[in-house]
Amino acid sequence: MQATAYTYDPESRSGQVLLDDGTPVPFDAPAFDAGGLRLLRPGQRVRIETAGEGAGLRITLVTLQTF
Repeated sequence: MQATAYTYDPESRSGQVLLDDGTPVPFDAPAFDAGGLRLLRPGQRVRIETAGEGAGLRITLVTLQTF
């Protein structure tokens, strides 16, 4: 799934992405670390992997979108 980086805190390595419908979804340090990134800037297109649905949706991986 694709999303757009919305917020990112380098100290906690957590933030939020916006899904294509505009829904913000938070991610935590383990999801960020799983993608092998060092930094994330708001507005970057990212690829995410998720688990759960609806209110239980959580991000398990955040990495850069490659074509």
